[in-house]
Amino acid sequence: MTRLGTETAFEVLVRARALEAQGREIIHLEIGEPDFDTPRHIVEAGQAALGSGWTHYGPSQGLPELRESIAAYLSRTRGMAAEPGRVCVVPGGKPIIFYTLLALLEPGDEVLYPNPSFPIYESMIRYCGATPVPVPLPEERGFSFDLDVFRAKLSDKTRLVILNSPANPTGGVMPPEDIEEIARLLADRDVIVLSDEIYSRMSYSRPAVSIATMPGMADKTVILDGFSKTYAMTGWRIGYGHFPQWLVDPVCKLMVNSNSCTASFTQRAALAALDGDQGPAEAMIAEFRRRRDVFVERLNAIPGFRCAMPEGAFYAFPNIEATGWKSKPLADALLAEAGVACLSGTAFGAFGEGYLRLSYANSMENLEAAAEKIGQFLSMRR
Repeated sequence: MTRLGTETAFEVLVRARALEAQGREIIHLEIGEPDFDTPRHIVEAGQAALGSGWTHYGPSQGLPELRESIAAYLSRTRGMAAEPGRVCVVPGGKPIIFYTLLALLEPGDEVLYPNPSFPIYESMIRYCGATPVPVPLPEERGFSFDLDVFRAKLSDKTRLVILNSPANPTGGVMPPEDIEEIARLLADRDVIVLSDEIYSRMSYSRPAVSIATMPGMADKTVILDGFSKTYAMTGWRIGYGHFPQWLVDPVCKLMVNSNSCTASFTQRAALAALDGDQGPAEAMIAEFRRRRDVFVERLNAIPGFRCAMPEGAFYAFPNIEATGWKSKPLADALLAEAGVACLSGTAFGAFGEGYLRLSYANSMENLEAAAEKIGQFLSMRR
């Protein structure tokens, strides 16, 4: 248990809520959650499912009709031949990380993963007794891997490579040529790729490319995706993975031993999400783009801040080195004194030092107020 880490966003949320209970006004930019309600037709599908008796156990792998819809969706959006038999439906995106790593890793194995990145990657690598091998994401490369560093860190012990594009916390999207080169480097190795594509629909400048579409990689790639971000369904707890065929049975066995199955009525709602009106999701993503453009401009106007334009997800990741502050002390001070809840870059790994993560999944009014409060705080603390 001592090898397990945590997710700082939830810790900061608790502290922010405690301040609010004392009467403080807090602008929440810490949690990675759309501020939109789940689209009405999805909610109605879930309600109808409850009323129709979808309240019993279902198949551990997921309802067949949902797996068929997911395979069609992946085939359509990734340009690949996804198969329903290789889809596993689970309660959220994290179980795909959890099950994949538990199924694959032994002590002594090495895992290459981006840093800074979603903290559960490193947590689970360590929990499995494997060795985390962080690969830094240079700002000057759009927060994509330095491929020379990636190449140098590959070894005979490398068992798994984790990719995340569009990325949390940086908002970076890996260029297609980088994906192609990584696929080439892994083609002849006994290595599996876990491709976290939970923000796949939130790529603003160019479509995000999945490594599963590269020659020879479909049978070496686990695609992680879900409904939380695209359809504002974080509380529904439903996600899925598309696996190499030989990994499906181990993952289903882990489901049987942990969750039995994913709630049937949430799966019916997920079916409505994929097969129903995409207008609400597209409108939400367009609004995130609009907020991104304004918020990044406001952040870059703050003395000491330098914020690259994020190409995906809904996070800004400004460089704050010129302020003279370290990341965590500044994030803590902004919450305590300015009433702005955000995350230190180091919450996502050691290479996040010098950055903050601010979610722009909030109203334009609050985003502009947050930028003003940050600027005022720094001007008073010079």
